[in-house]
Amino acid sequence: MKKGHLIGLGIIAIAIVIIITSIGDASTYESFETAKAMKMRGEDKPIHVVGELKKSVSGIVEGIEVNPDKTSFYFLMVDADGTAQRVFYNEPVPADFARAEQVVVIGSYKTEDLFIADKILMKCPSKYQETEVSNAGM
Repeated sequence: MKKGHLIGLGIIAIAIVIIITSIGDASTYESFETAKAMKMRGEDKPIHVVGELKKSVSGIVEGIEVNPDKTSFYFLMVDADGTAQRVFYNEPVPADFARAEQVVVIGSYKTEDLFIADKILMKCPSKYQETEVSNAGM
């Protein structure tokens, strides 16, 4: 084989290894039950849980407890399966946190009753959402 062919095969082999390792690191959305089961099996890798903030019947967010120093807070989140869980985030409350439509927490259980979020992603209501136009004939 020519030297150029060997170099090309080496580059292809390296690309395949990179693709396979990045697929292994890709995470999926899990429920709090799955996250708890993973913790019980000894798996401590961060996982993504998607859900909503717990709201009262009137639609007001409940369960947000900001620590006195305002550098961390607790909140209640309900995952897609309907499981409510207390979550701790060691950062200040993000802007418009209570207005978020959906919340994704990335983290893991440190105890059986407390999920520790390393990162929070929010889907907030868009100010660019299409609204009903009253003068459709314009």
